[in-house]
Amino acid sequence: MSAEEENVELLRKGYELWNASKAGADGVAHWIGLMADGAISWNSLAGGTAGLEFTRCCRSKQEVLGYFAEMTRDWEMLSYTAQEFVAQGDRVVMLGHCAWKNRKTGKTASTPKADVIRLRDGKIVEFLEFYDTAVAIAATT
Repeated sequence: MSAEEENVELLRKGYELWNASKAGADGVAHWIGLMADGAISWNSLAGGTAGLEFTRCCRSKQEVLGYFAEMTRDWEMLSYTAQEFVAQGDRVVMLGHCAWKNRKTGKTASTPKADVIRLRDGKIVEFLEFYDTAVAIAATT
């Protein structure tokens, strides 16, 4: 199995557990375990905007734990489907779809999702997520 195939399989399992756990403790712990020790780069298209403050840039596992804690405090995962993976070198792109319900407003945000992940020695060192931020922000008000 090539390094690209290994990276895809590693992430495929992570996304399957993420969906099955509905962003629960098992899913969070698994993703934290996939991250490299030391400095990482964890970013979201929303970049900490009002209503989605948890999406601010994270530079450590501890900060990503905060991201997950704030996200699951404010949002309930309805679904998260990783549909396709594209790998080249040390990068993997996941294309999929997710739906979340805002716990305060009861509104749902359903959006296509793309994650760009860079791995080193089988561990995540960079993560950048893309989704319809307008839909997510609208669900917060």
